[in-house]
Amino acid sequence: MNQPLFQIRQLKYRHILFIDELAIPQRKITCIVGESGSGKTTLLRMLNHMISPDSGDIEISGRSVYDWDPIELRRNVVMLSQTPVMFPGTVRDNLIIGLRFAGRAPVTDARLEKMLKRVRLNKGLDAESASLSGGEKQRVSLARILLLDPPVLLLDEPTSALDEETTRFIMERLTGYARQEKKTVVMVTHSSAVVRDYAEYVIEIKSGHVVKEGERHDRR
Repeated sequence: MNQPLFQIRQLKYRHILFIDELAIPQRKITCIVGESGSGKTTLLRMLNHMISPDSGDIEISGRSVYDWDPIELRRNVVMLSQTPVMFPGTVRDNLIIGLRFAGRAPVTDARLEKMLKRVRLNKGLDAESASLSGGEKQRVSLARILLLDPPVLLLDEPTSALDEETTRFIMERLTGYARQEKKTVVMVTHSSAVVRDYAEYVIEIKSGHVVKEGERHDRR
């Protein structure tokens, strides 16, 4: 592995995580797998300091997470939660609010519509967010973070509310975009198909411990 993006050492968090050492590569699609309750989402949330370990450290690009300004960190390492965060208003409002929070310039409707196509959402920008299904909300949330174009994307079960065809479409677009733009994607998933078809690096967690990690050489 080249210089890792995330380097974890002697990390402990409550009774949930116990990681002696873990390196997560940069510019790859990494999938974190394991049974429910194993600590996958907790680990993901630590990677952009949404929560802090009780002991140990996480280095990001060679800097301790404690040395990063939280706002700077979360602009570079953006997380998509499993439960979509939606705001009152329209689809347009929900797309542009991420840019506003990040202090970024507004974009055109044409740009927003292009992003909706990328996540296969056939809704108008003026559609009310309250009228969306769970899967549609998930795609709006994904489109919102893609608009930010961050170097690192943390995705917690990004396709859990999607059917198989839509999952494949979005994963093809997402991983193609990440590889073309040299992004780092760290994704928690229960989908064996997603791991099989798209993971370049896999980390398996069991009862808070890393039991297996490494590159996948059999990916299609």
